Amino acid sequence: MKHIFLFLLLTFSISTTFGQKKSSTDRFAGLDAELDKLLKTWHAAGFAVAVVEKDKIVYSKGFGYRDYENKTPVTPNTNFAIGSSSKAFTSGLLGILKEEGKLTFEDSPIKHIPELRFKNAEMNELITIRDIMTHRTGLPRHDISWYLFSSNSRDSLMQRIVYQEPFAKVRERWYYNNFMFLTQGVIAERITGKSWEENIDQHFFQPLEMKTSSTVIDGLKNGKEASFGYQVKNDSVIKKMDYYDIAAMGPAGSINSNVTEMSNWVMTWINGGKFKGKQILPESYIKEAMSSQMVISGGIPDKEFPDQHISNYGFGWFTSSYKGHYRVEHGGNIDGFSANVSFFPTDSIGIIVLANQNGSVIPSLARNIISDRVLKEMRTDWNKTYKERSDKAKAAEKEALATKTSSQKTGTKPSHLLVEYTGDYSNPGYGTLEIIFKNDSLFAKAGKNNMWLKHHHYDIFSPYPVVEGKVDTVGGFGLQFNFRTNDSGEISSFVSKLEPAVDHLEFKRTPKGVIMDKAELEKYVGDYELPGIVAKTYIKGENTLYLLVPGQPEYELLPLEKHKFALKILDGFKLEFVEGESGNIAEVLFVQPNGTFKAKRK
Repeated sequence: MKHIFLFLLLTFSISTTFGQKKSSTDRFAGLDAELDKLLKTWHAAGFAVAVVEKDKIVYSKGFGYRDYENKTPVTPNTNFAIGSSSKAFTSGLLGILKEEGKLTFEDSPIKHIPELRFKNAEMNELITIRDIMTHRTGLPRHDISWYLFSSNSRDSLMQRIVYQEPFAKVRERWYYNNFMFLTQGVIAERITGKSWEENIDQHFFQPLEMKTSSTVIDGLKNGKEASFGYQVKNDSVIKKMDYYDIAAMGPAGSINSNVTEMSNWVMTWINGGKFKGKQILPESYIKEAMSSQMVISGGIPDKEFPDQHISNYGFGWFTSSYKGHYRVEHGGNIDGFSANVSFFPTDSIGIIVLANQNGSVIPSLARNIISDRVLKEMRTDWNKTYKERSDKAKAAEKEALATKTSSQKTGTKPSHLLVEYTGDYSNPGYGTLEIIFKNDSLFAKAGKNNMWLKHHHYDIFSPYPVVEGKVDTVGGFGLQFNFRTNDSGEISSFVSKLEPAVDHLEFKRTPKGVIMDKAELEKYVGDYELPGIVAKTYIKGENTLYLLVPGQPEYELLPLEKHKFALKILDGFKLEFVEGESGNIAEVLFVQPNGTFKAKRK
């Protein structure tokens, strides 16, 4: 889960020049050795690069290993997960549909997805397809919603959007949002009647001869010449990571490919939407998509870096100026993999870098090293500069940690027995997280992600990932679960800062029930007399106990343990059945926030 925070926009802009411009005849001389150094400097398993000029690949090579343990080398045909470099493909589908007259970018997305709703009326009324293509809806990322609580149903993910808090007005600020690229994929599905995966294959993979590229993680795992993904532990240890299945969030970043096939994609953009003479993307869309649609930040040049500026966004592309050349690019990060796909439209040059390292600087670093050569600019010692910056940042972090004081209150303990925190915790904009009690500790489970909850103080716990059965106490999430109680004093929810841009999010608790068969439930069936009324309990369906109090709705009862039930839709209300001398149920206690009431069985 912690890798959800590694969807970085690796667009470094550092300039330390040395040497003079090189002639075009030797622009790649010594490049292999220069790129090979990156493996050692950054403790990387491997990466591949390709350089496109006009309609040809002029350089391509693999470095390091796609299978580090078995020393299987990377080649230009090695497949990697490209993460968010997939986004331009998804927006490209809408560019095609616009050219066909099936939508406009000023349409409301609700026109094409009638059930879609946002948090407030203003968003529902104002947000257009152009807004969702350019990260300007006012929604922050809410990435944990799809990363931790993954789903194979796009409709299920879309239903979460209405509960997700915005942090700004529509078009007020740029803020990266994967859910809005999911929305674009669903719009294409609704208009075409085909899945996003089918659309990508039909409109791009087939005509661009991307024969080994795929849109699902199984396509990578089971495909030809697949790379494993890796991370760096303790600054130098290369460790394999599990593949992450992005599932229904595919339109935001699930494509797997290699630098050879991605070169065909980049050639299409350099050549006005054409590949081998065939129009793949409308030329008008190409121009619009790589132009500035939204300002990300000021992007102002300074004295140290005067030749790199502009920070804008098009449709699935970042735009900037690199040493006086207009650059269009997009990075990508997903567990174990990093990518960067870039091109310089006025220079007819494209560069693709795919790496099997988690949250890696290598794609941006290699891109810049190659850019200086192919653009015939004075070369920057990028590897040295990045390393110096990285070392400086680590030293500053270490110094800050040395002076850090803890706000933790020692000597405190939880207000309840740990078993009383167990249950299912749900937030409609995210999903359901299960908390269980095991080996004297609390553990949380969301999808395939397991966490140990370490007591911090009072009713606050800190989650740590459980990897291969072991707790990773170093790689914490930087999160806390703050448990709350209801009026009856029972644990009712927890709040956590899962999305940094908005307030704490609440996950409401449903006690974890036990399974009782119909024969066990029969002993609780009967009429129970309260002052002036008679409450009834009865079984409906296979094995579900219900309560009916005159003048109130029917309540489903959730069995908690022997003789104890919770009212499923009323927080803090319970029934506790009491045995008589004969062992049969003689009375029931109605336990509720305003007191406990006894009812005898008739």
